[in-house]
Amino acid sequence: MSPHHTRFRRPRPGWSLALLALGHLIISLDFTIIYVALPDIAAEAGFTAHSQQWVVTAYAVLYGGFLLLGGRLADLVGRRRMFVLGMSLYGLASVVGGLATSPAPLLAARGLQGMGGAVLFPAVLSLVNTSFAEGRERNRALTIWAMAGAGGLSIGSLAGGVLTQALGWQAVFYVNVPLAAAGVAAAFALLPADGPAARGSLDVPGAATGTAGAILLIFAVAHGSESGWAEPAVLTAAGLAVALLAAFVRIQARSRTPLMPLRLFRNRSLAAGVALILTFGLTMQAVPFFLTLYFQQVLEFSALQTGVAFLGPTLAITAGAFLSERLIGRIELRRTLLVGVAADAAGAVLLAWGARVDGSFQTVLAGIVVAGLGMGITFEAMWIATGTGVPEHEQGLASGVASTALQFGTAAGLAVLVAIANRNLDGLTGATLRAAATEGIRDALYALAALMLLGGFAAMKLPQRRNAAAERPADPAAEPSH
Repeated sequence: MSPHHTRFRRPRPGWSLALLALGHLIISLDFTIIYVALPDIAAEAGFTAHSQQWVVTAYAVLYGGFLLLGGRLADLVGRRRMFVLGMSLYGLASVVGGLATSPAPLLAARGLQGMGGAVLFPAVLSLVNTSFAEGRERNRALTIWAMAGAGGLSIGSLAGGVLTQALGWQAVFYVNVPLAAAGVAAAFALLPADGPAARGSLDVPGAATGTAGAILLIFAVAHGSESGWAEPAVLTAAGLAVALLAAFVRIQARSRTPLMPLRLFRNRSLAAGVALILTFGLTMQAVPFFLTLYFQQVLEFSALQTGVAFLGPTLAITAGAFLSERLIGRIELRRTLLVGVAADAAGAVLLAWGARVDGSFQTVLAGIVVAGLGMGITFEAMWIATGTGVPEHEQGLASGVASTALQFGTAAGLAVLVAIANRNLDGLTGATLRAAATEGIRDALYALAALMLLGGFAAMKLPQRRNAAAERPADPAAEPSH
């Protein structure tokens, strides 16, 4: 066991888990709260129609680029230290963002929030994986962790609408400040103390090439989808990314203390889980984006109505996460993931069928329910897969690798699917634009469903396990309280 990590042996481990769930909620909140407020931010902070997307992209590029480093630092420096650092970065960035009156400081704040998320996410996930024993105990903790993430998606959409309408877009930044402050204060009371940080163990060449390569690759994908793939900046970033990532792999193969030991991928559960997470990012992570487009551009919902409408998918995702834990205990992990993948694809098809120009919330409700259940089942189970069989002292790294795959998949998936959705919109206005936008959303959802089925092949690579671990009686001293 790593010297600075021990399992919770406190009278109320449920409070510790609640704090980790808060960390996941904050990260999820920031993904959706900005979408709803983006039109107001663009109008008041001076963004053009072309540049406003960078409010989202700045976060995504820095978040995805630093995840691998953030995960490794959690193992080496200490998970509580990185949790506190991540929360602090979120709080500071949110103050800067709320005070911003022009694009430059606001984009800097969003980039700093992305770095905060890259530090916080692997720290939170590795704390869950190392604080609760593998099997039923950890699965229960990850259910609560996943539900917090689903809740953040809905709370973000709803709070974004309410806060923007009542107090202005600045409030979507300021809401993070008291949450981050409470998280920092509670960390010292509820999370296990870290021991001395490991010295001389960080692979600096690997960290430099891996982080820079990931940042440039995500930048190329995100910027290329907005400005065109032939743009000189996109081609340059893509070429440098390929060169840096190739150097990174070579360094990892030769280094005595690599940032990302390639032997990790000999763990079939981790390798299959990362492949499935990448597929999930390419596909299902785009569903909230297309639902937002349908609600606001086609059904012409207000920001508040859109937020309320997102209660539907959030409740379905939460129910799916709860169901995922039960299915794993009954039919084991691989079959649970196959059920989740099938529900994801079926839900996307139902959403496409119900998304009509003369439709309503009711016409997409069946798709929302099925896709939400599938997302909840898949989301929890795929993170269980990536943490299974990983040594405790490398849980932060495994979390960083898996979350990097999710973030890259999300950026690449949005780039491809948005291009499919927008291919016939040039020069259209009014009712013609609404009709073409609806058809584009439908086409993107059908493509998304087809791609998601590839996740079934990844799930089939998981080793089939008996349910002894899932059914093992939990340690009463470590079982989360409810």
